Amino acid sequence: MSLLVLSAQDVNTIIAALPSAELEAPMASEFRRLSSGSHYASPQKTSITMSHHTALFMPSRVEDIGTAIKVVSESGCAEEIVNASAQTALRSAASSVLATRLLLSEPPSSLVAFGAGKQIEAHLDLHIRAFPSLKRCTIVNPSTNARLENLLFVLRQSHPLVSLEGLSLDDTTNLRSAVGHANVICTATSSTQPPFPLQPGMVEVDCGLISRSETIVIDSIEACAIETRELIAAGLSAGDMTEIGQLVEEWDCQDGPGEVQMRKGDVTVFKSVGIGLQDVAIARCVVSKAENLGIGTTVVDFHT
Repeated sequence: MSLLVLSAQDVNTIIAALPSAELEAPMASEFRRLSSGSHYASPQKTSITMSHHTALFMPSRVEDIGTAIKVVSESGCAEEIVNASAQTALRSAASSVLATRLLLSEPPSSLVAFGAGKQIEAHLDLHIRAFPSLKRCTIVNPSTNARLENLLFVLRQSHPLVSLEGLSLDDTTNLRSAVGHANVICTATSSTQPPFPLQPGMVEVDCGLISRSETIVIDSIEACAIETRELIAAGLSAGDMTEIGQLVEEWDCQDGPGEVQMRKGDVTVFKSVGIGLQDVAIARCVVSKAENLGIGTTVVDFHT
């Protein structure tokens, strides 16, 4: 049996060739599977703390797709090795695009993003590709440094018709205006001092915003109960949150948004901690595209 190896460059090439719909569909399918509670196995993340960093391992099995674990793949014998650096950002961004489509009553025209890493690059790129209505995107970073300028350059090259600008956190006047006019706000930071007044720790929205938002959508109630500090601090119970898989189920039943659009408040929140099922689904999506495009390195007779 042969083994397919996809490098980071291979994955980036494949991502560029994948339409947004092909990425949203597996996310919707796996969130729906998670909420149904059947035909999968997805233990909580396992972490190993080392001297300079913490390693996370996310194993999952999807009955009709296969078994995967972040960093390495195994299913009795490995079939593919896929570089996960771009893939992790991709699956998170695809989930956010799906949530945006499910929760917004009108196509978005303005987006504000906090952070300037690969997660934000993927979120902006995929949102712009998914929503041609987006005309203005603002990226907020602690400072207007080279990392921010490079990200703006990359996105402007890919999306010349969209107005893209950068702001520093201390530009409070323009920051307040940008946030106030945004249809979508994406946060992908690990800062202990995010852009809103918060509790100590790695959180990105405060209790006031959580309380104001009557629609709280999450990827996994079980995972968020353990890992989502801002929701825990706000004192939310499982009954206060809705898994995105339930919204996908309603969407499918209604063949469109219909009553899935929750309009109880002027703010809706989608909080994703990331689940292993997403990794399995995106890995399969990327590998299938690689096979169709003839991308990757095949190691013949790897399992002999």
